Amino acid sequence: MDFLRELKSFFRKGDMVLLTLCLTTSAFGCLIIASTNNYRGFTRYVLMQVVAIMLGVAAYAVVSSLDLEKLSEHRYILTGISLFLLFLLIPFGTDLGSGNRSWLDLPLLPMYIQPAEFCKIFYIVITASVMNSHQQHISRPRSVVHMLIILGLLVGTNLVLSKDLGVSLIFGFIFVGMAFGGGVHWGWFAAAGTGIAAGAPVVWQYMAEHQKKRIMILFDPTIDPLGIDERYHLVRSLKSLTGGGLTGQGLFNGNRTQAGVLPSQHTDFIFSAIGEELGYLGCILVLLMLLAVIARCIWVGCQSKDFMRRMVCFGAASALIFQVCVNVGMCMGVMPVIGLTLPLISYGGSSTVSIYLMLGLVSGVHARPAPKSHERYIRPPRY
Repeated sequence: MDFLRELKSFFRKGDMVLLTLCLTTSAFGCLIIASTNNYRGFTRYVLMQVVAIMLGVAAYAVVSSLDLEKLSEHRYILTGISLFLLFLLIPFGTDLGSGNRSWLDLPLLPMYIQPAEFCKIFYIVITASVMNSHQQHISRPRSVVHMLIILGLLVGTNLVLSKDLGVSLIFGFIFVGMAFGGGVHWGWFAAAGTGIAAGAPVVWQYMAEHQKKRIMILFDPTIDPLGIDERYHLVRSLKSLTGGGLTGQGLFNGNRTQAGVLPSQHTDFIFSAIGEELGYLGCILVLLMLLAVIARCIWVGCQSKDFMRRMVCFGAASALIFQVCVNVGMCMGVMPVIGLTLPLISYGGSSTVSIYLMLGLVSGVHARPAPKSHERYIRPPRY
């Protein structure tokens, strides 16, 4: 009954500012998707994206109406659901030609689903719940280890089953953002940095050759100088990104985009297509729209006096920051190509719906910035 009451009051209590920012960005994304698929017919792609946005808005409203306090109390169930979704990759996983077995090809479903996209939403709630149970001693070894166990469990399972490093790294950055926002002592970050630096040579030995080359091409110009192998995506991305100059060649008029020579130009490299057709000004406009969404998440979190709710908002913002930085960095040639889309802009049903789901959590915090007074004093602490 409480849920139905909250759902009915969604338009009054939910974060309509955040939803408006998301819909504006998504509408711009549909326009770019139409342009990048114009050479082969864009109707199907735009319709699929619109359906995903509609499903995302419905999910945004539902999640916004959930009681985050009650949801966080079932973190072990959420962990179990996350593992179940990832283990579905064993019988139903497919790589869609990317080399990463990251998508589920489920019978009777008209689209592929990337389970890790939805698991990261559960991970935000789980981590916020764990941090809330340790908030008085957040920097103690026991508290940090508890958080790391959850991170290692989900990231390790996803890496083993899907081999998708890009999505796995999102979990890590969410953890860093929430730990930093939650007040974990800087010494832990220094220790983590030292450990990563010390362990990098060991990890390097176990990386596949193509993964090593994706990193090395950022520093060694002698690797594939003609751009026909390892540097193939990078060369074409930079040519498109810089080919539009200040104002671009115009929508539906980009030389490379309309010829379809830019790989994954409606997904991973859509930012380069924007640079070609709308120029640097178009790229700045996209970044400003995404920055507005991220800033809204942080603002809602800062307005909440409840520690757990604040961590949920910071986790959502961290996920968006990482994905935007990596995607734009890939297109600019300063980050390795790891297959991350541009949030709310790139084509992709799972990505779009999952982002609206995640931001629905933020809207829920806006609607209920603190637990009800009787819940605050009656409910036992979570350990």
